[in-house]
Amino acid sequence: MELLLKKNVDKLGRIGDIVKVKEGYARNYLLPQGLATNVSPANLKQIEKEKIKMELQLKEERAQLQGILEKISAASCTILVKANEEGRLFGSVTAIQIAESLTKEGYPVSHEMVRLDSPIKVCGDFDITIALNLELQTKCKVAVVKEDTGTPENT
Repeated sequence: MELLLKKNVDKLGRIGDIVKVKEGYARNYLLPQGLATNVSPANLKQIEKEKIKMELQLKEERAQLQGILEKISAASCTILVKANEEGRLFGSVTAIQIAESLTKEGYPVSHEMVRLDSPIKVCGDFDITIALNLELQTKCKVAVVKEDTGTPENT
């Protein structure tokens, strides 16, 4: 089934693209969410007008996001975790924890922006990709450090 995208869809396409998808995906997700519409000359004209408006908005937003991107690329955060002697975590560090840590330090990052292939399960320093949108991405340093669980000595 061919559809015209009304909004950017991750891993599928951008506004104005004509994409070929399975009927179930179109019927159950793209059409009800308002992400796509049927291909017709009238819809193509309307999408072109919307695309021009979106490009103007994106230029303005890109300037703002570029400033945020530079701040995030210079950022680093430390996450304290419980781990064994070899540095393996009891659990894992997820995108949500990284986003919360960056937000506490004053960087507006949501967990959807944090690109992790898999949860972090060992202590160490990691370069994590932060994607503000489809085009603007940067790396951020994340240090996963073992919590000091030493018991205080009685003196």
